[in-house]
Amino acid sequence: MKRSNRLVVLTDFFLENPRKHIQLPYFVELCDTTKSSISEDLDIIHAVFQNQGMGYLQRSTGAGGGVKYIPEFSQSNSIEFIEELRKKLEDPSRILPGGYLYMSDLLGDPKTVREIGRVFASAFSKVDIDVIVTVATKGIPLAYAVASFLNVPVVIARRDPKVTEGSSVSINYVSGSSRKIQTMVLPKRSLEDGANVCIIDDFMKAGGTITGIINLLSEFNARVQAVGVLAEADDDEEERVINKYISLVKISNVDIKQNKIEIQAGNYADTNLNRH
Repeated sequence: MKRSNRLVVLTDFFLENPRKHIQLPYFVELCDTTKSSISEDLDIIHAVFQNQGMGYLQRSTGAGGGVKYIPEFSQSNSIEFIEELRKKLEDPSRILPGGYLYMSDLLGDPKTVREIGRVFASAFSKVDIDVIVTVATKGIPLAYAVASFLNVPVVIARRDPKVTEGSSVSINYVSGSSRKIQTMVLPKRSLEDGANVCIIDDFMKAGGTITGIINLLSEFNARVQAVGVLAEADDDEEERVINKYISLVKISNVDIKQNKIEIQAGNYADTNLNRH
């Protein structure tokens, strides 16, 4: 196989199989070439990935040595995307009755959702994560987007048990927005004991729902390694019940009378979990 063809084949493989460790003999057989040629190809792909702010190839030596692609949006690319997202959300036409913000168009756009997933996956690229957990809301597409870059499964906590999912564990929790007691359930087969978990949600006000997920996960002895929310509310009247999380944008003010929305960048750039 010619080098130009090999580069296409290898690049496609890495993009489709992020964070998957593969030994070099696999690529030697796939491309019908030598180990030294594959090594040179990997140097080229690694350089291009880094130059384009797409991540890097992590290589290891020894008997079990190989390579895996770590997708990592560069800091500048991430900040630029968040700024674009912030401007879109400040459109006054998004204001709904009651002071709510219309976001379904963004969460329904595959390209936007994919980029959101890429930003979160970049922030958590150094964190040991086995599974993405979300609740059955509009955060589901975000969870799958993050999972696609981290190459891990998604588990969804629901309001009601499903017969098709077998026996479940349930808890009651206080919703941060409505202050009502709600129920959250998770099938017993959905998580292995002691799994490393990343929680993804679309919106956080006081953090009651995420706290509920954390309490539910404790029943599985799961370790919550990271929490990511697309948007958080900057509400002085609500006491935030969690403080370790990453947000992309912060909704500062929704003024129905003035027909104005103020959106700030979230804590993505300055969180301790983020890359430096």
